[in-house]
Amino acid sequence: MAAAVSTSAPPGLREGAAMAARGAEAEAEALFEAHTAAELRAAERRLRAGIEQKREELRQMVGERYRDLIEAADTIAEMRLSADRLLSAVRGLQREEGLQRPQTPLHPLVFPHDPHFLPPPPLQVRPPAQESFYRAAAQLKLLLEVPEKVWGAVEGGRYLPAARLHLLGGHLRRQLQLETPRARGGPILARFPILLRQVAAASHLRSTILQESKSLLKSQTVSDQAVAEALCAIMLLEDSSPRQALADFLLARKLAIQQLLNQPHHGAGIKAQVCSLMELLTTTLYQAHALFYTVPEGMPPDPALPCGLLFSTLESTTGQHPAGKGGVLEEEVKLSSWCKYLPESVVEFQPALRTLAHPISQDYLRDTLQKWIAMCSEDIRAGVSNLLIYVKSMKGLAGIRDAVWELLTSEAISQNWEAVCRRLLDKPASFWEDLLQQLFLDRLQTLTKEGFDSISSSSKQLLTLALQELEVKSSNSTLSKHIQFEHNVALFLWSESSGDLPSDAAWVSVANRGPFAKSGLSMKAQALTPCVQSFCSALDSKLKARLDDLLCYLPTDSSTTTTTTKEASPTVKPRSAFDRYADAGTVEGLLRDHCISCIHHVLGCVREELQSTQSLLEGQMDAPSDARLNAVLFMARLCQSLTELCPHLKQCILGQSGSTETALKETRSTKKLGKGKAQGVTPVQAQWQGVKAELLQQSLFAYQIWSSAVTKGLVQCFTRTLLLDTAGSVLATATNWDEIEIQEETESGNSITSKIRLPVQPSWYVQCLLFSLCQEVNRVGGHTLPKVTLQELLRTCMAEVLAAYEKLMEEKQEKKPGGFPLTQNRALQLLYDLRYLSIILTAKSEEGKTSRIKQDSGVEKVTDFLEGHIDPFDLDVFTPHLNSNLNRLVQRTSVLFGLLTGTENQYSSRSGALSSQELHNILPLASSQIRFGLLPLSMSSSRKSKSAARSAERVQVPPPALPRAEDEASRPGALFRQLVTEEEDTAAPSLFKLGWLSGMAK
Repeated sequence: MAAAVSTSAPPGLREGAAMAARGAEAEAEALFEAHTAAELRAAERRLRAGIEQKREELRQMVGERYRDLIEAADTIAEMRLSADRLLSAVRGLQREEGLQRPQTPLHPLVFPHDPHFLPPPPLQVRPPAQESFYRAAAQLKLLLEVPEKVWGAVEGGRYLPAARLHLLGGHLRRQLQLETPRARGGPILARFPILLRQVAAASHLRSTILQESKSLLKSQTVSDQAVAEALCAIMLLEDSSPRQALADFLLARKLAIQQLLNQPHHGAGIKAQVCSLMELLTTTLYQAHALFYTVPEGMPPDPALPCGLLFSTLESTTGQHPAGKGGVLEEEVKLSSWCKYLPESVVEFQPALRTLAHPISQDYLRDTLQKWIAMCSEDIRAGVSNLLIYVKSMKGLAGIRDAVWELLTSEAISQNWEAVCRRLLDKPASFWEDLLQQLFLDRLQTLTKEGFDSISSSSKQLLTLALQELEVKSSNSTLSKHIQFEHNVALFLWSESSGDLPSDAAWVSVANRGPFAKSGLSMKAQALTPCVQSFCSALDSKLKARLDDLLCYLPTDSSTTTTTTKEASPTVKPRSAFDRYADAGTVEGLLRDHCISCIHHVLGCVREELQSTQSLLEGQMDAPSDARLNAVLFMARLCQSLTELCPHLKQCILGQSGSTETALKETRSTKKLGKGKAQGVTPVQAQWQGVKAELLQQSLFAYQIWSSAVTKGLVQCFTRTLLLDTAGSVLATATNWDEIEIQEETESGNSITSKIRLPVQPSWYVQCLLFSLCQEVNRVGGHTLPKVTLQELLRTCMAEVLAAYEKLMEEKQEKKPGGFPLTQNRALQLLYDLRYLSIILTAKSEEGKTSRIKQDSGVEKVTDFLEGHIDPFDLDVFTPHLNSNLNRLVQRTSVLFGLLTGTENQYSSRSGALSSQELHNILPLASSQIRFGLLPLSMSSSRKSKSAARSAERVQVPPPALPRAEDEASRPGALFRQLVTEEEDTAAPSLFKLGWLSGMAK
């Protein structure tokens, strides 16, 4: 091969071929070097298989192209032959004069599709047989064109012309006798088989026109004229009466309502669906009036309310026109030349009803519409109820209601609505009130119930979690600060935080603050701990969310004011379809009832916890644990402060009047001044007062559990110490006695001086009892304890103490062998302790009560027993001094035990030991008015001696004049300099001689 190339090719080509051969040899050598023989054979097989595949594909492609080419050539040849035959046939037709011969009238007929057909001149007189032939040909041409015209009218939405053309086609078929049983064997169908399809498609055309016409009746956006034409088409095709047309119209609208209610709904689409439903209902009544209502005889028609459109359309469709005007083919007669061969019965064809279309009576129309509304109401209620399930907020309900109101109040709908309803139904119709209002209220009630059920369950969980945290027993270092505050409210009261004062406290007064602004100091003053605040804040935020959502459904103040202004104007009368806020009272009642139920649920949870705690504490013999009592106190404070820290609770119960009640409270109280009669309490306010009373009652119940447990624990220790019957225990609990000099007159008239010793302090266990009681009261925020609770605590404690003394009395009366005798001195101390406890633990407000009478009888019984162990002569001598010491002790400890004694026992009047010179009945704690430099307080002189103190002769010292009080007070350090001066001048004991204050002053 290389040799052949080298001998015959030019030199340049020979050189290229040589280089290619050398490259191929190099590649072949490289292949043999890189691969084994087996790999080379496999590569050879793959290469040969690929070459064979490409050859086969090339053969197939060439074969297919050649076959297509042959088929195209054959087709071209057949087309040429067909064209030649057609041309020869046309030439033969032109040569023949077959149309002149009557024996073959239909043989050469090629019209109406032959463009070469030329009718004879109009002046030529044709035989009768030829005239009948042209008439039949024109009818056949028209019959073939009718379906196309019908479809065009249907596609254009002109169903009445389509029905008229369809009826014309039926008339043509009857004229040509195409629908008779012998028509298939006739000459026309034999020569024109296509007419068989026309006859079969006639029924399909009729069903299509009916279906499209009835589908148009479902639409609410079409005009009254379009609905009238669709109904006329149905009446012509079905040969029905106006009553049947009314039934078809209402049935179509009922199906439209069902279709609208069954549409897929997504969020905001529900509003559009409900509005479309209302628009469909109102449009149906308006169109029923425009189509079927006829004005009674003798009444002039109202131009603003057209009516009887169906009957006028029927009359124009079926009425006979004057001669020459034409019927269905009026336009065709004017535009087509061949139509002049049509028979007069075809040209002037008008569809007609078998029976006359009598107007519908008003009674029948009214009854039918009322039945239709009642029948649709069931579907509407069920469908709208299913739609409203997907509305999850009252704001959404209010949006749908407002959209319906705006639709029905629009001028297009509300302008003639009353007149239409009066004509059709003989009564006004309000679809909102009759169909939707109750559905909206039911959904609103469901949403309100679900919302407050959620609040109830979350509040229960929050309460359980808080109680679990409070009952955890661990050291103070591991507890959070809030839990420590719950364990010791005093720690919370005396702790400082950044939120004690509001940030704008310097320039915003308390009177100008909002009702919801609470400072930290106010919370501490009311002993409202952070846990209580957190619970109430969580509850109040949820109530606020519920209230804000519900307020969207209620009228706002601005809308109420605007409505009032419009109603007050005599010239402007707002046209409203319905009162949107007619059910505002019902809505507020739902909110109130569910809110009260929610509070009752929370109270039920609290009551269960308290009852379980009470049963647990009653079963314990020893002192209860602090963990359980902390939980009880938390629930007590919670119920006590719920109405204070949850302002939206009050608004939920009182409604919109609750928000303005606080602002108007001062004005109302001012108006009530000078009025002898108090205003009555409304039922809503009575419900609010009932909720507050239930909360307070539950709080008092919790405090009662706490007071009983505290009293039980403290009095157990007191009783144990009191009943110790050993000399050591008596000495261990003894306190200081006072030595008093008295003068007595002997039988001879001489006076002698003697000394007596009387107790001036209660026993240690008495002081420990009272001080521990004060500590417990102070630990829970005693200044915020209800007065009833404090009185109950004192009463229970006094009863337990009295029971301990009675038990001591019983033991001493038994006179057990080896027991320690009850001496006169111990009897004096016990008597002093008992009388002191009786004074401290008995509130003045309980005087005259049954419990106080029982206690007094028990105290008298024990007192008589103790006085029986004292010499009667000594008792007469001791009693005045004992009473004096007792009164002095009460006055001295009235501040120390102030949480127990209360303000009514502080600074109480001293008994007959007072001198007539003392004008004021106050406790002399300070010898000067330094503590309040600018206040004219009373002062008392110092006691000269113990005997002078016992005689209680005091001289009232008038307050010193302060001629330059302003100058003295304005100088720095004036107060403490004056304090130091007064302390140096007088030796009287003063409150300001305390160590820290004296050191600070000096």
